[in-house]
Amino acid sequence: MKPLYERQSLCFSCTGCGDCCSTGNDYYVYLTGREADRIRSYLKLSAGWFRRRYLDRLDNGELVAASSADNHCVFLDSDKRCKVYPVRPLQCRTYPFWPELAGNAQAWQTEARRCEGINCGAAVPVERIRRAVNACLAQAKNNQSSS
Repeated sequence: MKPLYERQSLCFSCTGCGDCCSTGNDYYVYLTGREADRIRSYLKLSAGWFRRRYLDRLDNGELVAASSADNHCVFLDSDKRCKVYPVRPLQCRTYPFWPELAGNAQAWQTEARRCEGINCGAAVPVERIRRAVNACLAQAKNNQSSS
């Protein structure tokens, strides 16, 4: 069976609400080592300070952005704007067009309850969604092969 985005148009228009940057309840901003290095360089921080202030490791060893006291990504400023937008991780660049969301109608509708921009605005070109999904799949494959 074809994924949802191949069967119907998906609409999305980011409202800038920052809800996709919420953490906790098993929501994390996952990072590769390369992404963490790019963010650290962008912020012009030492490796030690950056690691202590901005990174966490899950029990399974995966690298994630730390959560702030209000359960938002540590890279959000007080206006819920991303401080590292030009170098944000793939997870952030491709949201909500992740394989597990854009490929499944139930998951897409569940995420729409969390994100006010899903099912709003114009239909997103299927090629753009396909590129995002494929980038996520490639990164997951690379992460598996390097662990």
